[in-house]
Amino acid sequence: MTGRWATYREFPAAVIAIVHDRGMSPNAEHEPEPSRPDQPTAPATPPPARTPPTPPATEPPTTGEKPSISSRTGYAWVGLVAGTLIMIVLLIFILQNLETIQVSLFFWEFHLPIGVAVLLSVICGALVMALVGGMRIIQLRRAAKH
Repeated sequence: MTGRWATYREFPAAVIAIVHDRGMSPNAEHEPEPSRPDQPTAPATPPPARTPPTPPATEPPTTGEKPSISSRTGYAWVGLVAGTLIMIVLLIFILQNLETIQVSLFFWEFHLPIGVAVLLSVICGALVMALVGGMRIIQLRRAAKH
């Protein structure tokens, strides 16, 4: 802050909005100009009576739409059900593909059912994707700090 008065950058947007709603000047340098003696002035009128603020309504106004009932628990439940369905489909895939195949990786050789081999390759691909994504997140966090 410089001196007694602050600049716009030093106040949150909510404070600036309140200042503008009340008709006050947010900066000391921009006070309203006093009336000049050579210009005619309007007759003095008493200030309007202030009405007390109305309390917020207890119920939101109805617009014909149903209120949202979503919550973290609801999202967790949907995720759990979706994960369970995916696991059931995956189990059916593995059980239907039990024919054994030979898998070679560098100097290792494995004999696995086709379903298990596909499952392991998908898991390895997801781990590589998570590793690359995690590295990118770390990179963005470092850039945001500087």
